[in-house]
Amino acid sequence: MRIDLPGGPYTLREPVAWPSGGGPATSRVVYAAAHVVADPLGDNTPGSPAAVDWDATLRFRRHLWSYGLRVADAMDTAQRNMGLDWAATRELIRRGAAEAATLGDPAELLACGAGTDHAPDAADLDAITAAYAEQVETVQETGAGVIIMASRQLARVAGGPEDYHRVYGKLFGLADRPVILHWLGEMFDPHLAGYWGAADVATATESFLELVHAHAPLVDGVKVSLLDEEHEVRLRAALPAGVRLYTGDDFNYPSLIRTGSHALLGIFDAIAPAAAAALRALDAAEAAAGERERDRLLASYEEILAPTVPLSRKIFEAPTFHYKTGIVFLAWLNGHQDAFAMVNGAQSARSLTHLAEVFRLADQAGLLTDQELAVRRMRALLEVNGQ
Repeated sequence: MRIDLPGGPYTLREPVAWPSGGGPATSRVVYAAAHVVADPLGDNTPGSPAAVDWDATLRFRRHLWSYGLRVADAMDTAQRNMGLDWAATRELIRRGAAEAATLGDPAELLACGAGTDHAPDAADLDAITAAYAEQVETVQETGAGVIIMASRQLARVAGGPEDYHRVYGKLFGLADRPVILHWLGEMFDPHLAGYWGAADVATATESFLELVHAHAPLVDGVKVSLLDEEHEVRLRAALPAGVRLYTGDDFNYPSLIRTGSHALLGIFDAIAPAAAAALRALDAAEAAAGERERDRLLASYEEILAPTVPLSRKIFEAPTFHYKTGIVFLAWLNGHQDAFAMVNGAQSARSLTHLAEVFRLADQAGLLTDQELAVRRMRALLEVNGQ
């Protein structure tokens, strides 16, 4: 099958039949950060309240669960701070947890972000703590796990590490089970520069580790999205026993997961079939009795994920915070939603040439699950853009 893309004709590879079903990974705890599906007939112009297609949004979460992945919801992949307002976020958390409960324990299937974005004008630490507390309570009421998201308001108000420790210390006191802490780098959100009280990453890491060690029994894990593999390996080694490192590195995830990181990744929204197959190979490798069999299975793990890395690096290229557009684009190509539409009009955040390259790289990774549909939709997008 061929298609004319910007830059020249492209011939699609043979399709890949990924195995479906199967339970969760046994060697790692793995979350896919999930996007929301916008209502294509809703008013999702920039600045408008988010209009969400709830049926398609929940259907996509069932798709992720069907591959044995946990879902991280109401995170930056769901356009928090980039169009998903608190009213829609609250509804997303409640609906997602109710859907998870039809399949099992929501705490095992779903973790949701709790932040302060509904209080953009919070001007002091008490107001920020109160805003956090409201969202933590919202998540806990549903039975889902809590991810304490990095706060723009705290980054703006905090005078140093002690202010972060004061706020987070109070939040730990509200937790009914261990929480995941979220360190989102400024490449994902420039408003978070200097998080943990220092612009220097090494100094910020010292502050972060001090906080985690002080409250280790209440920390399930830390989700780190700094796109720095060496830093993550050092941080992972310095965590208290029992505290997981959930990689959020969408550039280097194959090696980081292989060497011991767990995962909470936006790219797993787009590559769920390949991610699940790779994790099965990793599980088998770590359970293998012989070195030769272990090496064979690890090679299979690497072979599956290797072609997903150029795709991920393209989707997450600078400006990285627009990666959601590529994630939703692939969901549309693969038939998980009826329209290439996003809240806040974010489908326009990437160029046609960028999206065409995402199409090509997704095909090379075997991740266009219905090639005829994907080609038909890509051609329609090209045509409406004068190509």
